[in-house]
Order: sequence, then structure tokens, then C-alpha cells
Amino acid sequence: MTPRAPLAWKPVGAVAGAAVLVLLLTIGRYDYHRDELYFRMVGAHPKWGYVDQPPFTPLMVRGCIELFGDTVWAIRIPGLFFIAGAAFLLALVAREIGGGALAQTLAAAGVLTTFPLVAGHITITAAPDLVMWLLVILSLMRALLRDSPRYFLWAGLFAGIALYNKHLVILLLLTFAAGLLTVGPRGVLVSKWLWAGAGIAVLVGLPNLLYQIANDFPQIHMAGALAENKGDDARITLLPLQLLWLGPFFVPVWVAGLVTLWRRPELRPVRAFAVAYPLMLVLLFVVAGQPYYSFGLLAALFAIGAVPTVRWLGDRTARRWLLGAAVVVNCGVAIVSSLPVLPIGVVGDTPVPAMNQGISDEIGWPRYVAQVKAVYDALPAEDKPRTVLLTGNYGEAGSLDRYGKPLGLPDVYSGQNELWYLGPPPESATVVVLVSQGDPARSKAFGSCEERAHLDNGYGVDNEEQTARVYVCRDRTGTWAELWPRFQHFD
Repeated sequence: MTPRAPLAWKPVGAVAGAAVLVLLLTIGRYDYHRDELYFRMVGAHPKWGYVDQPPFTPLMVRGCIELFGDTVWAIRIPGLFFIAGAAFLLALVAREIGGGALAQTLAAAGVLTTFPLVAGHITITAAPDLVMWLLVILSLMRALLRDSPRYFLWAGLFAGIALYNKHLVILLLLTFAAGLLTVGPRGVLVSKWLWAGAGIAVLVGLPNLLYQIANDFPQIHMAGALAENKGDDARITLLPLQLLWLGPFFVPVWVAGLVTLWRRPELRPVRAFAVAYPLMLVLLFVVAGQPYYSFGLLAALFAIGAVPTVRWLGDRTARRWLLGAAVVVNCGVAIVSSLPVLPIGVVGDTPVPAMNQGISDEIGWPRYVAQVKAVYDALPAEDKPRTVLLTGNYGEAGSLDRYGKPLGLPDVYSGQNELWYLGPPPESATVVVLVSQGDPARSKAFGSCEERAHLDNGYGVDNEEQTARVYVCRDRTGTWAELWPRFQHFD
């Protein structure tokens, strides 16, 4: 059994505190992310699952609104805790293979990198998923390295809970099982404890799985739509983004994690993780999965790699200064590129929006809503009671729902993902203010559509809404019940 040092509470806590501080300082800058606006809408309609994801994150957003108010900072509070928790979990992974205080601290510094900061700043599914994956990985490591198979039960529990946030944990379990089959220890695959853990995962996640079965597996349909719409980009960026998620200066550390799993005999029981990661990349390439799906395992490899990295330092002062400088530069670049640090008026003149779409998607919502309101205000008075808003995507719908209602705008509908199920509009709606990136004539739902405005955030930041137009559409070609299926789309 690998000897374990005490958990380095103070330095790891300092890293976690630093991550929380930078997230707290930027928590209310810019505006909502489009996904947050979407979760705000669908979370108001509690369900066991949604067409594009399980219920945890939308319901978490709803809970934050009920507790703290309908503000952007309120729904971002959980991210602070998830990232702080991830810092300690990364330290525990390093500790599990013999890492001391410095290795644990370096491992914890993984949360001050690009992807964790984005996930901690924006309330999306990635932050809770990172914590759940690390809990599963840590439990599996303890079961195998400590020869304590009862930890398989904990792994099953955490995997079952993870199913309520994303189903991606299945990818982790499948590739890890393939790793066990390939490099061992194969006897684990017939362990009653492992299968009991698998049973716990199924039992805990059963309501969510039953929802998928009862609704014809909507997550599979959603995955197919993502592969069709974004598959080429996902495949092209899969490998480059593996090098960027933790920052270029940390690449040698997680590579060292892969190498040390292969080279250290005492880590043979968990060598399956070294097989699981490349296998996961192959599967993501084949199915056109999003590049960030592998991040939980990548982060664990980084934590493992922190141990040999610190051993490489030894007592050499130059190497320690080199590592310290690399950590500072790596984390500094990550903070600037991942968080809304720059003044909003200048960010459009920098490469940050191109580097991080999350930044672009936080900019312009109140201005977009004001431009839609101007179109609505220009309608004849007799049209307004029979007017609804219709948008092409959930970001536009979410912003109009959040900012438009206090301004007196009518109800908003959209055909994207779960929002389609909140429609159709009432039959009394004969006038539509339509926000669309495409040609409204293609739906053949209206006799006429006149362009009235072009959305512009005014900051020179290119995002999806910069291509949108605002139309006034009339003369419906059928009832809403007949026309509504034409507006449904997954993306």
C-alpha cells in the first residue's frame, strides 16, 4: 500500500480560497450566460428530466433564485462551493498515490485553470460534474490501492447521483472497465463489491433512467443532434483543447500522470485509468462528443502527475522557481481568458471572446431586449394584446423572459430543446415578434414577415445574436397546434 501523507489543509485551503476569491470578484460582472438564462426558464418547471439533460442543474438554479433572489450572482453561488470542493478532491487524489503537501497543493492548483474557472463562474453542468467524477475516481482509487473493496459502494453512490446532472459518468465507468479488462486487475470485474456498487448506481439513478425510457431516450436524440450540428468542430478541437483546458504550462504535469501510472509498479492496480483516458478520446472522436466531456479524468491525471513533478523538483532551487513561475503565469492567463476581468467596453478588441465563447455569451442581453422592445412598442395599439414573442434559440428566449417581463413585453416562446414543450402559443396570438438567425419564410408558418431590426450588442463582441434579425410576422398559415412542430429543433 502506498504510504499517505496527511492532507495539507492549509495550503490546499489557500488555493481553494484563491479560486473562490477570483470567482467572487467577477461573479456579477457582464451578464448571464445563455445557458443560465435557459436553466432559469426550464427550472421553473420541475421534472425528473428534460429533453437535453437531467434535472439537477436547472433545479439548482431555481432553488438559488427562490433562496437568494432572481439575480445573476444568486445563481452563481453554487459554483464557488463546487470549485472549492474540486480543489480538495484533486489534493486527495494526489495524496492517494503518496503526494505530500507540495504535490497536493500543485494538484489543487488545477482549479485555477481555464476550464474549472469557466465552469465555476458560469452555472452550467460542468462544475457539479467535475466534483462527481472526482468523487467516483477517488473512490475507485481507494478501493484498488487500499485493497478496500467497500469503496466500490461509494463509487456507485456518487455515480448514481451524477446521473441526475449528466449521463457522462457512464463514459467514465465504461472506459475504466475496459481498462481493467485490458491491463487489470481483471479479478476486480467479478468482485461482489464492484457489482454491488454498480447496483447502487442503478438504484440511485433509477428515476432519471425511467424518465429516459418513458420518453423514448431524449438524451440520445439530443446527442445525435449535437453530433450533427457540432460534430465536425468537436472532432477538430478535441485534441487541441485537451492541451488548453489546464493551460499549456500544466500539460507536462498531466502527461507525467499518464506516464507514472504505467511506470510505477505500486500503481498497477489503477493503471486502468491510463487506458481509460485515450480510449475516452477515441470514443469521443467516433461519436463526435464535446471535447470537455473528458475533463474530469484529465483533471485526475493532472493530480496524479503532481506527485512525480514534485519529485522531479527535488531540492533544486532553480527547478522550484521554474515551477512556481509556470504556475503563476498559467493561472494568470487562465483568469484573464476565462473570467470577465477586462472592462466590457474593451473586451471586443481583445482575443478573449475568440478564446472563450463563454465570455461572448455573457454580453449584450439587456441591449438585445431593448431592441426587441422597440419593435414591439412600434406595433399598433390594437395588435399588442394579440402579440407573442418567438425566438430561434434559448438565449434570446431566456433574456426576453428575464428582462422583457418587467418592461411589459408579452410571453416568449421558442422551439429549441426543452422550451418547445412550453408551447405552443395561444391561438389568440395572431401577431408574432420573431427573433431569428435564419429566414422565417422557410417555416411557411406566416403569410408575411417584415424585418424591423438587427440585433447589435454595441460592444463589438461577435456572438450568436449578432446575426439575428427581428421580424414582425402576421397571417398565420394554420393553427398553432398544427404549426408548432415546425419550430422544434435540438441544439
